[in-house]
Amino acid sequence: MKILVASDKFKGSLTAAEACAAIAAGLHDGSPEGGHEIRCLPIADGGDGIAGTLTSAAGGAWITVEVRGPLGEEVAAGYGIIDGGKTAVIEMAAASGLALLGDCPLDPLRASTHGTGELILDAISRGVTEVLLGIGGSATNDGGTGMALALGYRFYDPDSLPVTQLPLELERVARIDPPDSFARPGVTVACDVTNPLLGPRGCTAIYGPQKGISPETFSLHEDRLARLVAATGAEGAHAAGTPGAGAAGGLGFGAIVFLGATLVPGFALVADRLGLADAVKWADLIITGEGRLDHQSLEGKGPCGVVELARAAGKPTAAFCGSLADRSLEATFGPIVETGDPALTLAENMARGAEMLRAAARDFPLSLSCPDASVSRRHL
Repeated sequence: MKILVASDKFKGSLTAAEACAAIAAGLHDGSPEGGHEIRCLPIADGGDGIAGTLTSAAGGAWITVEVRGPLGEEVAAGYGIIDGGKTAVIEMAAASGLALLGDCPLDPLRASTHGTGELILDAISRGVTEVLLGIGGSATNDGGTGMALALGYRFYDPDSLPVTQLPLELERVARIDPPDSFARPGVTVACDVTNPLLGPRGCTAIYGPQKGISPETFSLHEDRLARLVAATGAEGAHAAGTPGAGAAGGLGFGAIVFLGATLVPGFALVADRLGLADAVKWADLIITGEGRLDHQSLEGKGPCGVVELARAAGKPTAAFCGSLADRSLEATFGPIVETGDPALTLAENMARGAEMLRAAARDFPLSLSCPDASVSRRHL
């Protein structure tokens, strides 16, 4: 049997590549004489993990530089260079991500995308002409102004006085001037949400609470971004309503107005770069997975995209996950194996992620090409 293993990361436990390797090893353990041909193709959907996934698949180079973290602290952030040095693959979470805050208090008034701009500048200095920018997992709600400041954009108040403390003084911004010189690359933004910048589905309303925005401060943050839109004129007004403009605290919006970026579904970009459709056609069975499968997994996430490609090709699918919200998801994914042990803590499950995933794959019956195939669903 030809088996394609196309798993996303098990966040906090395994990278996508590590998850695919554990599943493949378990399948080999379970059929040492079966002679199955197994191909691993780690996936991502535009959030954290996209840079490593695409760089590894392309055999590219990995660059690490010191940049400002979301609250101005120095962090080491990496990105990939592929296509013979022409393309940089950057994920904003590496420089401006929520995970970088650690135990620090959330501070949405100050959290900035400045470090993301520094990564882009570093890539430009190395001669890249194209940037693939994955956005997601942000600590920020700054509309991309920190990134713009790092790139050389200048912000002014109504009296033409410079505004340099961004996003802290975002409400003062009335005019924005572009850099005197800027070798702007072509930029494609990979995002897995379709939220606009403002309104009830905008970034402040939907994602603000996880970044420390309370109901009492909602209007303050919404008004700050509305002020930014006004300062960017007709282009900004149009960009604010673009699906995905509200991704990563409005970095989608900032990428459009400050970088001339095109926003695309993250999984579609990754699938195209990886040649995933051809890999699906090659396989007899497609196995996908991620750390947690729930109904959000149906909204542009990588495993759902894998299954959609498989269904279009008429191929059977199955999925592995650390935790599962609802068995009804098998209607979409096919048989689902949940690997987490309810007797263990979350930290213990994550620490043993590779071991438990390999054991689950070892015991997985490969008769899924049959319509009435059954699968063991025990916790391992």
